[in-house]
Amino acid sequence: MHYYRYSNAKVSCWYKYLLFSYNIVFWGVLSDLTKVTRMHGIDPVVLVLMVGVVMFTLGFAGCVGALRENICLLNFFCGTIVLIFFLELAVAVLAFLFQDWVRDRFREFFESNIKSYRDDIDLQNLIDSLQKANQCCGAYGPEDWDLNVYFNCSGASYSREKCGVPFSCCVPDPAQKVVNTQCGYDVRIQLKSKWDESIFTKGCIQALESWLPRNIYIVAGVFIAISLLQIFGIFLARTLISDIEAVKAGHHF
Repeated sequence: MHYYRYSNAKVSCWYKYLLFSYNIVFWGVLSDLTKVTRMHGIDPVVLVLMVGVVMFTLGFAGCVGALRENICLLNFFCGTIVLIFFLELAVAVLAFLFQDWVRDRFREFFESNIKSYRDDIDLQNLIDSLQKANQCCGAYGPEDWDLNVYFNCSGASYSREKCGVPFSCCVPDPAQKVVNTQCGYDVRIQLKSKWDESIFTKGCIQALESWLPRNIYIVAGVFIAISLLQIFGIFLARTLISDIEAVKAGHHF
């Protein structure tokens, strides 16, 4: 009992090449994740390698499985997307139920990256973008920059940035067309009551906690869009698998 290689395949080319195109898009979305820099306790090279392995494996399984009509690869692709979907759902539910734990982990992440602020240009850009976008400074306030050896206010520091904050903490001056990267120098030497005249005094954790309720519909919309994209991929894979099985059943002797 064996299978003959049939010349007039009846597998839908529409589903086959649509799934192939879906994988190209999905591959591109995953590749953007490699731009995320260092996370707490994870080296950026390891993070890039992990995402790269997932990206390559899923892309290979989906594209080759669709073009070669390989049920094994398509089942693997479909199962992996289902697993990722439920993992995302579990993370969302757990983050909602354990908000204090999430807040503590984010604080650890932010404080860890404050310490390494001058060690990685991508890390600097990440923190600066976060602080500028949310008009915040540090995890809970400007004092958190004492964790960085360059901004620390202790007498042992001889850095020019001592008792300062990064320029992304500064309140922007509409009259200035060029960014003043030294605007945060010596700002924490002043009285605390005067800080808010030149820098943001709200911590980024508080800023994000305030931002989420105001943008809950946007967050929900993004989550739903990603979920629908994954469900669409699962539908395409399952439909293509059914077509292949039906064709093989018709040519089985």
